[in-house]
Amino acid sequence: MGEFQELLRGVVHPWHHDHFGHMNVRHYAPFFDDASYHLWTVLDISYRDMMEAHGIHCVTAQATTNFIRELSAGDLIRIDGAVTRVGSKSVSFHLRMFNADTGLLHATYDMVEVFFDPESRRSTFMPPEIRAELEDALVEID
Repeated sequence: MGEFQELLRGVVHPWHHDHFGHMNVRHYAPFFDDASYHLWTVLDISYRDMMEAHGIHCVTAQATTNFIRELSAGDLIRIDGAVTRVGSKSVSFHLRMFNADTGLLHATYDMVEVFFDPESRRSTFMPPEIRAELEDALVEID
């Protein structure tokens, strides 16, 4: 059974604010997207290695953000993530954004990544050795 891994730390800047005085929803996506790239490396499955060994990579097929509480300029964030489902051609991840100072949860991000053959431009089955790594990293969430 896997566990959540820290993926990214960042800071909320004034330019992230909207007219309501908090970080606008459009700015959560880049933080979560950057964290998702790190997730693969933390799992010891880099995109570069996946391309070199198998000629494939992953693309995001679905991403859902759940906004829980506001963030403001000066807030420090910490994002962690984990594998929550392994399919035949896809994998699901759950990422969480916390205030690094208070530990409060501010947002979650659920994503589905599909294994993709860049030559055929179609989804493809995940290689068995990658499946084994992902299955070892699985966590259960409520």
